[in-house]
Amino acid sequence: MQIKNEILIRIYVVLSVIILFALILFLQAVKISIFEKDKWLAKAEQYQYSNKKVSQDRGNILSHDGSLLSTSLPYYDIRFDPLTQSITDEIFWRNIDSLSWCLATYVDNTYTPGGMREKLMESRKNGDRYVLIKKNASHLELERIKKFPLFNRGRYRGGLIVEKRPKRERPFGILARRTIGIVREGANAIGLEGRYDKVLGGEAGERLMRKIKGLNGETIWIPADDYTYNFESGKDIKTTIDINLQDITEEALKRGLQKHNGEFGTAIVMEVETGAIRAIANLGKTEDGWWEKYNYAIGRGIEPGSTFKLASAMALLEDNLIDLDDTIQIFQGKHEFYDEEMVDASYHALDETTFRHVFEISSNVGIALTIDEKYKNNKSQFVNRLKDFNLDLPTGIEIDGEVAPFIKDPENEDDDWSGITLPWMSIGYELTLTPLQLLTFYNAVANDGRMMKPYLVDEIMQYGETHKKFNPTVIDKSIAKESTIRKAKELLEGVVSEGTAKKLKTTLYNFAGKTGTAQVNYSKRRGQKLKHQASFAGYFPAEEPKYSIIVLINDPKNGSYYGSDVAGPIFREIADKAYSSKFEIQPPMNQEVKPGWRTYSLPDMNVGEKDELAFLLRDLEIPFSDHSDNQSWSIIRSASDTLSLQSRNLNSETIPNVKGMGLRDAIYILENRGLKVTVSGLGKVKKQSIPAGRKIKGQTVHLTMS
Repeated sequence: MQIKNEILIRIYVVLSVIILFALILFLQAVKISIFEKDKWLAKAEQYQYSNKKVSQDRGNILSHDGSLLSTSLPYYDIRFDPLTQSITDEIFWRNIDSLSWCLATYVDNTYTPGGMREKLMESRKNGDRYVLIKKNASHLELERIKKFPLFNRGRYRGGLIVEKRPKRERPFGILARRTIGIVREGANAIGLEGRYDKVLGGEAGERLMRKIKGLNGETIWIPADDYTYNFESGKDIKTTIDINLQDITEEALKRGLQKHNGEFGTAIVMEVETGAIRAIANLGKTEDGWWEKYNYAIGRGIEPGSTFKLASAMALLEDNLIDLDDTIQIFQGKHEFYDEEMVDASYHALDETTFRHVFEISSNVGIALTIDEKYKNNKSQFVNRLKDFNLDLPTGIEIDGEVAPFIKDPENEDDDWSGITLPWMSIGYELTLTPLQLLTFYNAVANDGRMMKPYLVDEIMQYGETHKKFNPTVIDKSIAKESTIRKAKELLEGVVSEGTAKKLKTTLYNFAGKTGTAQVNYSKRRGQKLKHQASFAGYFPAEEPKYSIIVLINDPKNGSYYGSDVAGPIFREIADKAYSSKFEIQPPMNQEVKPGWRTYSLPDMNVGEKDELAFLLRDLEIPFSDHSDNQSWSIIRSASDTLSLQSRNLNSETIPNVKGMGLRDAIYILENRGLKVTVSGLGKVKKQSIPAGRKIKGQTVHLTMS
């Protein structure tokens, strides 16, 4: 019985303790939930954590050779939480002076150390937990700031808040700027950056973030650690842009715009065989100079003017309605269609000439009369032929914003077809194309009728490996008959050899193309000044085309406004520099049969190193005898029908005899003896201003070359 009572007593004691403990917990819960509710809610608010979506480093945009066109560089917004729990009053006051001096000296010199100290003190006093230290700090600046007093205690103990803000940079400045494009928050994405935004941006990851209250009570989420989870890095895209051709094109276009004071201009270089865009430049005039402010190449539909005459000529040839040497009436370049008068750009006094010559001199009247005569009873046939050339279709280039072509249809009442539409369409009016669409057509002619889709991206890459490859795409295997393409090429080559582009010819290579001069405000009001558009479209080399190019300048105000004077020279500059820098399009020097000897006389009085002269004579299989006494320098002497090598003694203390030497050898010998050399002419040394045998005193010897 006694044992039972002892057990009960123990149970009651334990139960009493449990009840007491439960009562204490209940009272504490009541205290926290009712009397200290605001305090603990504030604490919970202060230390709330959550996983937030964060974007990853954006992929690079590369040129064809791997050069960086656009990349993301790491920048940082650096802030300070002076109220973090680890910073006690003692720690804060012990470090405030030295920290203020470092910040005022190395980060923000608009503050004195005293002023910076007051700012930090006020921030702590007012509860500002998000004090800006520096925006867009570089990685080196961040590393320096991390070593400052207080901040060197680390993220949690020092109150340093670092937020990474990758910034898009273009190492080549404005080169292809509009084509590369940009992605901005709250604005339309443009260019390749916009079209490949998801590829370049990758998949956003998650990062643990901590919520704090800002100075004005706003909610701020700051990184709680340095780790990001469940993300996929952005991929790189490799473009077709040739950075050297892009630079050549941009500079040539800029010089042309400056010379003629144009409103804007564009130039495109396309690889004929593939359709790859190797260069695309768009420059417009701004208050700060020339800038890539709009992609005129794909976003601006223009009435092309005379460059469109190629399509009209090909329609006639394709339908067997004309041949190149047929005679055409052109009435001295002036004719009325209904009540509208059409005139040629230049007076030529020709009443008639061949169709070939009509195209070469770019006769508006000749082309328009021929088209009007052949198609006036079947206007749809002409329009359908243009559609056969795919001139009614956009190119599908990988950039948003391409304007669709507009070609009037006589069957469509909304297209406002009139009696003058057909002749004016034939010379490039009452229809619109973008420069890229027109170039795609010219490129097809250069490519023997095979029309390629223009494209800007070669491949998508990840970690240096190809993720996806884009191959050239054929739009149309043949836009016209073989005979039509061949004759079209003849016409374009004739423009350069005999026509409006004759002054642009070069002896280095042959090219083909068409000049264009269009009036852009022909429906102007009375008193409004005329504006023009100069263009040139073509390809080179003419025999085996490698590149096609189009150049367009809008509203040239200085000097001439004709395509041959404004756009043509820009085409030539681009083509010249491309030709000189691209060895693969130059004919090999040893391609032709070596020419025979043009003289029957033996070489004589040639001076040079003995071994080199002997090697040359043996290689040419010319017999000779050696009488040079083992001297380093020799002279070739001829006597009757034999050659001999004889010594040329060069005294090191007197002026040497360098007559008969090549320039390289002569300079080498003279300068090694302390003499200065000036030169005039080309070839071998014919005369030297100081005769051989004079004592050397550091003189200047002038060499006259033959």
